[in-house]
Amino acid sequence: MEARLARRLAELRTGRGWSLDELAGRTGVSRSTLSRLERGELSPTAGVLNKLCAAYEHTMSRLLAEVEARPAHLVRAAEQSVWRDDASGFVRRSVSPPYPGLRGEVVEATLRPGADIAYDGPSVAGLEQHIWVLEGRLAVSVRDGGREETYEADAGDCLRFRLWGRTRFRCAGQDAVRYALLVVLP
Repeated sequence: MEARLARRLAELRTGRGWSLDELAGRTGVSRSTLSRLERGELSPTAGVLNKLCAAYEHTMSRLLAEVEARPAHLVRAAEQSVWRDDASGFVRRSVSPPYPGLRGEVVEATLRPGADIAYDGPSVAGLEQHIWVLEGRLAVSVRDGGREETYEADAGDCLRFRLWGRTRFRCAGQDAVRYALLVVLP
């Protein structure tokens, strides 16, 4: 999957006629890092992947779905793709990946203790998210305009919002947090 992701990132850039320098300017990711990502020498972190998705106006799930085989109507647990960002302690399982004609998807996410991931902005403005905490405690900071709010959710709690600005996801407990993320395109 990582090799297909590297090829797809290169295709997205060249399809827009952008140089590595231009993409670096749009994302704030160094030219050398972008080059290594496209050659498959480096796996992107969640933060870098989010910046690339924003530049390409893709959700992270859509990008990852583009490098997988087209999913069937029934997505067996053994066939659900898993992506890991070992540097940040983030594991993402695409439970119900994007599918033509459907606006929503379901992701299972796990953050190890101490994990803290910040995103500069949404890949798609107005993206709707519903976060259902399954185990542990999750802190989520959401910026909307000039206001930022932080919420702490425990097992069973559900947080819902539309993405317009920066967000931050943090494991707020001593144990890993596992949550279901329901994403709905605007």
